[in-house]
Amino acid sequence: MSDLSTTAAATAADGALSDLETMVAELRAHNRFLLTAHEGPDGDALGSLLGMHQLLKKLGKDSVMFLAAKEFPLPIEYRFLPLEEVFHEPPADMADRTVVFLDCGNIDRMPVDFLTQGDHRILNIDHHHDNTRFGDVNLVMPGASCTAEIVYDIAHLLSVPVDAEMAMPLYVGLITDTGKFMYENTNAHTHRVAAELIDAGVDVDDTYRRLYEHVPIEKLRLVARALDKIERHCGERLVTSYITAEDYAATGSGEEMTEGVIDHLRSIDGVKVAAVIRDLGNRGRAARKVSLRSSEGDVDVSAIARKQGGGGHKRAAGFSTDLDLPALVEFLCGEVTAQLGS
Repeated sequence: MSDLSTTAAATAADGALSDLETMVAELRAHNRFLLTAHEGPDGDALGSLLGMHQLLKKLGKDSVMFLAAKEFPLPIEYRFLPLEEVFHEPPADMADRTVVFLDCGNIDRMPVDFLTQGDHRILNIDHHHDNTRFGDVNLVMPGASCTAEIVYDIAHLLSVPVDAEMAMPLYVGLITDTGKFMYENTNAHTHRVAAELIDAGVDVDDTYRRLYEHVPIEKLRLVARALDKIERHCGERLVTSYITAEDYAATGSGEEMTEGVIDHLRSIDGVKVAAVIRDLGNRGRAARKVSLRSSEGDVDVSAIARKQGGGGHKRAAGFSTDLDLPALVEFLCGEVTAQLGS
């Protein structure tokens, strides 16, 4: 393992080292845990969830993972992850468990009554800059590339050996949240963590292929329809695509196959903000979900998402809404224009 002080200091910007040590003490002190992540879980949410589960088991702790049943089926990209043990209902001994939220910017991003309204001790581990610090103990490290990286640093502090079973989901969190190490949240420590995970047994080629090359034809047909519906707004600074229930029906696909569509929109020359709007059907409480990306970083899309009860990163965020399409586009244009100026 790399030198502890170097590893911790690399991700403990803004005085977070004491928070890291406090979180480690909490994990040592308690014996029974329930782990969860945000709704609509992405690679980092799932990777850090599985990685922390493996970490706690190696410490001899009793750990269970929870994701609401409505989150399944997962996006195609993540179905190879070993999530067979995930609970969809609270365990019978829930009152005795400490709850660990992973990669969750605010508690309402896992809108499950027994978690948001219960009297549980809550540990909050995250890297989103707009995290609301909703836990009894909060470890929020905006300097980290992803929550999986923080879980890896916790493993170092706890002297937990990272084997191939634990390394693989952490690597998934790392590669997906950094955009294959291309986003601005990638730093030298990120690459050092990736190297150590590979040394621990990650099969890089197999993981990449499972994430990005096992694409069903139904998804490609959905992507084609989404690209055909691209529209530009407010001086061509905003680009949108709206994926409807009819699109899913026509292509034989589902909402879980929309992963990655927004990357095509974000790459359009001259675009400041890309938005993919998609119908949720019965998968959510709201009518549709909006994913946002800031192409050049001069628009903070997390600030836009927060105004609709969502959140995320400055360059990648999202929210759910009941606004109809014209009202939604008007809202997005107004926010983009407000940040960039007329």
